[in-house]
Amino acid sequence: MIFTPSPMLLKLLYTRGSLHNTPEGVAFSIKNRLDTVRITRIDHVQLDGVKIGVEQIALDLGNGDVRPATVFNADSAGFTLPVGQAATFHLATEQLSEGIHRVQVQFAADPFGDLTVEVEDAIAHQPENRTKIPRDDQDDYSESAIQARQRFAEEFSGQEFQHLKHYSFDAHTLQGNCEHFTGVAQIPVGLAGPLHVNGEHAQGDFLIPMATTEGTLVASYNRGIQVLNMCGGVKCTVIGDAMQRAPVFVFDDARGARDFGQWVAEEIDRIRPEAESTSRVAKLQYIDTYLAGKFAYLRFNYSTGDAAGQNMVGRATFAACSWILENYKGAPIRHFYLESNFATDKKASQINVMRTRGKRVVAEALIKREVLQQRMRVTPEQLAYHGQVSNVGAFLSGANNNGAHSANGITAMFIATGQDVANVSESSAGVLYSEVTKEGDLYLSITIPSLIVATHGGGTGLATQNECLRMLGCVGRGTVNKFAEIVAGVVLAGELSLGAAISSSDWVSSHEQYGRNR
Repeated sequence: MIFTPSPMLLKLLYTRGSLHNTPEGVAFSIKNRLDTVRITRIDHVQLDGVKIGVEQIALDLGNGDVRPATVFNADSAGFTLPVGQAATFHLATEQLSEGIHRVQVQFAADPFGDLTVEVEDAIAHQPENRTKIPRDDQDDYSESAIQARQRFAEEFSGQEFQHLKHYSFDAHTLQGNCEHFTGVAQIPVGLAGPLHVNGEHAQGDFLIPMATTEGTLVASYNRGIQVLNMCGGVKCTVIGDAMQRAPVFVFDDARGARDFGQWVAEEIDRIRPEAESTSRVAKLQYIDTYLAGKFAYLRFNYSTGDAAGQNMVGRATFAACSWILENYKGAPIRHFYLESNFATDKKASQINVMRTRGKRVVAEALIKREVLQQRMRVTPEQLAYHGQVSNVGAFLSGANNNGAHSANGITAMFIATGQDVANVSESSAGVLYSEVTKEGDLYLSITIPSLIVATHGGGTGLATQNECLRMLGCVGRGTVNKFAEIVAGVVLAGELSLGAAISSSDWVSSHEQYGRNR
């Protein structure tokens, strides 16, 4: 199914800031942010109302593929423009002055038909002597391009780099992961475990790779894992799964926003196929509507398979909103933004704690009294009471969770396995709970309400990162929940170990022995 792009969304095809003068005239870029299309015809371009015909237009599709528009129009086959690819329009016309200019492009594309993009862009003064990082437009991951940047970095900084330049993989595998690639940051990887996980997806013993530069971190998690294993392991359960994109629609008043929200709720069955038309994986679960003033915030919630899915749901929501903009006949929509900051991407937030972002996972264990006393030098009563005192501290500080240091274990595993490390800001929120059982043992659990993980896409396919995922047995279709359960189990081990270290006053001495305290 193909969605119909609205004029408001078509503006987003134009790459702002791409308008510039060339020796032959003027150029700008359009990037496909909708769906894979086939461009079949270029009609004309207008600059400040002056029409420029096809005989003055050429298209640069990258990799040396430059086609005059007249030749292109004569070829009925057209060309395919995948999502994410850009086309640069070169216009043989007078150069533009600095300042704001109106740009209009009219063309045809299958399956959309005739399309018109109208925007304003600016030509700004560019200093002739500005420093630029070397790059190769044809192959920026070639050895020559990489070595040029390495020499540039050494000359610019006046330093010689020995370790930055050494790596063991084909740099071309980094396309889509790192721009201006120059070298690698070697981060030590330590092993903890094996951890015994009693999950619905992860079952058995798992060796845990942890990439970190913090002394005592791996040792602390390993200590917690040993105690969990001595008590039968950790029970882990994925209880929720949702990834969001949250657009906002702006109206003239609150009634317009209210009526729009009601309409969206009524039309969910027509919106869903529009969103899902962009992906075989993304499935729209539901849309939450939040109203404030004349603003209607829609929080689209998706399942995304083994991918983390931020880009996937952005594209799906883009399609859904295009259909909404075309089909809503109520009060006029004055403005629309694909992301309103309400999905709180890469930010900790209370809504993610309450409503889930990524995977919502619970790890829990029953710690035997004798094991806790022998291995951690604390009693269940001490840890449970310490937890109550810590809850007051978290409340007073304004924190939205009461976990001790879940970011440590999550970050170390994220770096090792190629996750988007910035997602630690959301993923590290942990709701910790403890109680002493009637038998005198300690029940301990942590709920991670917004654990954003992937076993497909992003950095998970890179050389070292994929090896670490293979160490965990988390490569292949249907492994993301398994990985989420393992991460949650590791987090609980770290909470147990640090909590016991603080309660028994071993915290500082451990850092003195194993860390970098001097």
